[in-house]
Amino acid sequence: MADMKDKLTYKDAGVDIHAGDEIAEDIGKLARTTYGPEVMGGIGGFAGLFSLGGEVNLFRGRYKDPVLVACTDGVGTKLKIAFLANKHDTVGIDLVAMSVNDLIVQGAEPLFFLDYIGIEKKDPKVCHELMVGVVEGCRQAGCSLLGGETASLPAMYAKGEYDLAGFCVGVIEKGKIIDGKKVSAGDAVIGIHSSGLHSNGYSLARKALLDVAGFKLDQEIPELGCTLVAELLRPTFIYAAAVRNVLSHYTVKENVHALANITGSGLPGNIPRTIPNGKVVRLKKGSWKIPAIFELIQKIGNVDESEMYDTFNMGIGMTLVCPPFNAKAIQGVLKESGFGSDIIGKVEAGAEPDAEAFVIME
Repeated sequence: MADMKDKLTYKDAGVDIHAGDEIAEDIGKLARTTYGPEVMGGIGGFAGLFSLGGEVNLFRGRYKDPVLVACTDGVGTKLKIAFLANKHDTVGIDLVAMSVNDLIVQGAEPLFFLDYIGIEKKDPKVCHELMVGVVEGCRQAGCSLLGGETASLPAMYAKGEYDLAGFCVGVIEKGKIIDGKKVSAGDAVIGIHSSGLHSNGYSLARKALLDVAGFKLDQEIPELGCTLVAELLRPTFIYAAAVRNVLSHYTVKENVHALANITGSGLPGNIPRTIPNGKVVRLKKGSWKIPAIFELIQKIGNVDESEMYDTFNMGIGMTLVCPPFNAKAIQGVLKESGFGSDIIGKVEAGAEPDAEAFVIME
């Protein structure tokens, strides 16, 4: 038993409250750079406030029957690369992307984002770098960083490690929700290019590249044209602005029948979530260029092709289903928004009208 004269403090137990206060002040300064007139107050209260009416009246003239849309997600084991490289300024972008890209497939406009950081010890430098990424992600998404939480949990995480979670709320007009009901046989499938791995399949990627191949993170990889760490920490694309541009374009906005965020379980696992029963999506291999990182993982890990498509996005970060006569126009809007795309397949009627939708790769 400890001597009664020995007075324990929270800091002795691994939690420095004063360091946390300094970090909160720094986060507040960063968060305020994302604020619009809708944000009331700021970081530091028990909850964030976002005005929908009054003088701001976000919905006046824009939404008659607004529906709120909410998503949550994390970054996953991509964080292991950030720990090994001691580089933390990009995974915050991934955090925003993982929620926002799910939200926009409904056609929703992101309004605000909240983050949660559980960390072994509140290191001001690490926390600042994380929040720089989150703020950049919010800027790309066009939403406010409304609040968040940073918890010091010394018994939960290994030294120098943390976990991230994010939460996004958006809005859409009820009559404009994209739910896949308009998808018809003959529709074209547009594949919008990814930046690379995004934030999925990193357990397999690390196994192949670090364990099997024995590559070092700072090693230049000729096939990639950059260091391994640069490729593995390449941020997930945020498609919010591009989708917003497509949905606001007068010649194509009514002809977006479905959108899918290609995350874990790849093209075969995600596209059917947006396609009605009785339909088959037939994708043509070779209709888009597969980034070198996927070919490298497959070669080094001796990974079956089907396993690759079930695990990774394979170069397609989001799919869009539309009538074939609108496909080229939509691709043009995407290009103006800075995103490449290819027509990678089509929708067909299935043999069984009530059977669940599925993807055929051929």
